Amino acid sequence: MSKKIFSTVLMSLLLMSFVISTASAETLKIGSMSPLTGPYASDGTDIKNGVLTAIEVFQQQEGGIPGYDKIELFPQDDVCDPRNAVAAANKLINLKVVGVIGAYCSSCTIPASETLDEAKIVMITPASTNEQVTDRGLPYMFRMCGRDDDQAPAAAKFMKESLNAKTIFIIDDKTTYSQGLADGVSKNSKALGMNVLTHDHVNQGDKDFSAVLTKVKAAKPDILYMSLQGYSPAALMTIQAKRMGITAQIVTQDATFQPKFMEVAKDTAEGVYLTYGFTDPTTPEYKAFEQIYVPKYGKIAAYATYAYDSTIALLKAIKAAGSTDPDKIKAELMKLDFKGASKHVKFKANGDSGSSYIAFKVSNGQFVPYWDPAKGLIK
Repeated sequence: MSKKIFSTVLMSLLLMSFVISTASAETLKIGSMSPLTGPYASDGTDIKNGVLTAIEVFQQQEGGIPGYDKIELFPQDDVCDPRNAVAAANKLINLKVVGVIGAYCSSCTIPASETLDEAKIVMITPASTNEQVTDRGLPYMFRMCGRDDDQAPAAAKFMKESLNAKTIFIIDDKTTYSQGLADGVSKNSKALGMNVLTHDHVNQGDKDFSAVLTKVKAAKPDILYMSLQGYSPAALMTIQAKRMGITAQIVTQDATFQPKFMEVAKDTAEGVYLTYGFTDPTTPEYKAFEQIYVPKYGKIAAYATYAYDSTIALLKAIKAAGSTDPDKIKAELMKLDFKGASKHVKFKANGDSGSSYIAFKVSNGQFVPYWDPAKGLIK
């Protein structure tokens, strides 16, 4: 065979090999669901960025998933609206994703999970804390963050034991998450002997809180407890409360655990307390997350770490299953027992992964760990 003919044959074989390998290369599709526009876009974008970071770290540390040359995220914007969430779920079903990370708002996770469950698609929420998310018994529903019935007693105990509160004025914005948590705080506070003077409500999207804050000022409570969906309304209510001369200690919840709360509220944020899950930023797992996330996306906020761990859990389960069969993925999720960036990850039979709520205090523009339900003041 002449060199020219041999060269032509070799090139043909190489080209054929490339075409075959390209045709057989597959993409593993996963979805996310969170508000990417609207008033909660910052929190929703944190979730998306947490997922993207996890994909990158997983590919670096574990070499991806055999049989797939690529892991691709298909992020959906649910705008924290239940109807949009169901539409997003249907879109992800049509895209043939093998798992979904989301949603942010409990009012979105609950209906979207029912749609995804019918299609046997695993959903892991990094942010929805309402009890009904996992209490409905959906077989493919998992949760990385804590629950309202874990957070509410921790908040009540903190106000009673650390702040020596006797009277509380509670405000929520009628959302599934906010009102559910507020009801829990009210119930637990009363059980500890505190007097809930009023449990009032505002509307989602309100910016002027003067009417309800006038009631707060007249009631003179020890604690103003704000249960609001997102950092923005919490920042606005904090600013307006301080301007009105309200002296009650402000306590709020996990949705406020977002650096932009301080950017908006500025000096009025100082001394505000809130409950959120404890995360140890000194662990190797957190550092691996931080090293990729911060240079690309900036400050680490509320649910980025939970979204990251949710994605790592999903990818670990798929790799261990050696399959995208939903029942095999679920079985492997139930076997997981690993240290994540946010917490130790081990799912319970109902799909929950436990909680580690502590109280943080805003000090010098930072969320500083302040009080632990089991240990008291953190030094």
